[in-house]
Amino acid sequence: MSLVSGVRAQENRITGRVVDAQTKDPVPFASIALREEGTGALTNEYGYFQLAGLEKSNQDSLFVITLGYERRAILIKRGATEDLIIELKKRVIALADVKVQAGKVKNLVLGAKSNTPGEGMIQGLPGSQYAFFVKNDKQKKLGNVRTVSFYIGENGFPREPFRVRIYKADGNYNAPNTDLLTENVVVSAPGGGQWYTIDMLPYNIIAPEEGFFVAMEWIVGGDKFYTTNFMDNYTPYGQIMRPTFEFKESRTWSYTIGKGWNLLTLANGSGRRYNAMIKAEVDMIK
Repeated sequence: MSLVSGVRAQENRITGRVVDAQTKDPVPFASIALREEGTGALTNEYGYFQLAGLEKSNQDSLFVITLGYERRAILIKRGATEDLIIELKKRVIALADVKVQAGKVKNLVLGAKSNTPGEGMIQGLPGSQYAFFVKNDKQKKLGNVRTVSFYIGENGFPREPFRVRIYKADGNYNAPNTDLLTENVVVSAPGGGQWYTIDMLPYNIIAPEEGFFVAMEWIVGGDKFYTTNFMDNYTPYGQIMRPTFEFKESRTWSYTIGKGWNLLTLANGSGRRYNAMIKAEVDMIK
């Protein structure tokens, strides 16, 4: 890159901060995407973001999407657009009526049953997700989600933070869509090469009868930045999940900023599908 083009890139950039419209508190780990440019970024722990400015057109729509808030679109024009303050309104969530379940409650494990991971690695960039559908194969009557678990690989940086996401399978082609976990649950595993389990009982999530998606979302800790424009300067870090080949069908979807959800269809030599090694414990009503 020449000195002139480097200066031009610095002049043509977008920076800013995403905050709560009412409290003005920072909104961490929000996805920022430019529709026409096909690029994106993730706000850091303090709500700040940065990405290169427009190259393909003179104006574009900048979309801001994150957990618990209404999505927002802003018109961006070519040139330096710095120190934006983007305010997001809290999304109003209708709480379901609390119902007392009659009968005995037992523990039911859904999802991966194996403790031996398959060969391979599942790693995402900040803002990306891998979601596994924990299916209620035997059509049991379900209650609350007790725990969710991820098999964290021994490679990479297993102690880096990640965000837990839980979705209904109500998107196009039964993709992940509606958030069942509406709170920001950011966790960190003590180490790799083992299952890492997170308690979900404090969040009162009722499991849909057909099952639900459990996802890992890679995030950026501290004051680091991530943007799809600056891949040459980005050093991969974070967890590496391990796959399982227990299932004949694909139950894993991947999410990329600005591109949405896509079904993972890889298979091994025996035709077993490559799925994320994730499981959940739920109440089973007898």
